[in-house]
Amino acid sequence: MVKITKITTIKDGPYQVDGPITVEDAGGQAKEVPAGESVWLCRCGASKTKPFCDGTHKTNGFKSDK
Repeated sequence: MVKITKITTIKDGPYQVDGPITVEDAGGQAKEVPAGESVWLCRCGASKTKPFCDGTHKTNGFKSDK
């Protein structure tokens, strides 16, 4: 069976990305996410760990588009 990557939008929060996938940040650092594991990617723009979510959306008033 082939494993596929799945991206789920969390209401008023980040994107949940289920591996397998490789995520590369702006500095070129790659993070391998194997099948069965997940990462959360920032949508609010305020995370200090971009592209990954650090939970800042909970305190900065971020709301998802309708």
